Amino acid sequence: MGLEKEKADTKIFMDEEGFNRSSSPALSEAEKSPEETRDRDPRGLNSHLKLGFEDVIAEPASTHSFDRVWICSHALFELSKYLIYKLLTLLLAVPLALVAGILFAVLSCLHIWVVVPFIKSCLMVLPSVQAVWKSVTDVLIAPLFHSIGRCFATINIRLDQE
Repeated sequence: MGLEKEKADTKIFMDEEGFNRSSSPALSEAEKSPEETRDRDPRGLNSHLKLGFEDVIAEPASTHSFDRVWICSHALFELSKYLIYKLLTLLLAVPLALVAGILFAVLSCLHIWVVVPFIKSCLMVLPSVQAVWKSVTDVLIAPLFHSIGRCFATINIRLDQE
């Protein structure tokens, strides 16, 4: 009863297509080419926000700052715009997306399950309500106002200037 040791040879066979020879991480097709990323604003909702340094800060030809100051301010503008946007989206994007999703879900639910059925039921009941209302106005309100009109028809007002 001795201990027997078995040695197993393990070999892995991979296709050449599935093997990544580079040292970089394997990326999906969408992540491989950042230039061909899909447009995140396809309907142009925020096209007014496509501002550059020259759109915000412009020096006329008669007044120029030093070239280094202009270059540094341009770099700081672009860098701060980029970093602050990234920081704010990091902090606010997920909570605001959650709030917006909840808001639109509640509004959709109310519209689908409360507003539209209420309007449809009102439109369904309105012809009978209209007939009853017409009868009430013809029987009660029209004769009353007709009588009041006859009473006031005999009143004459004359204005004299003295």
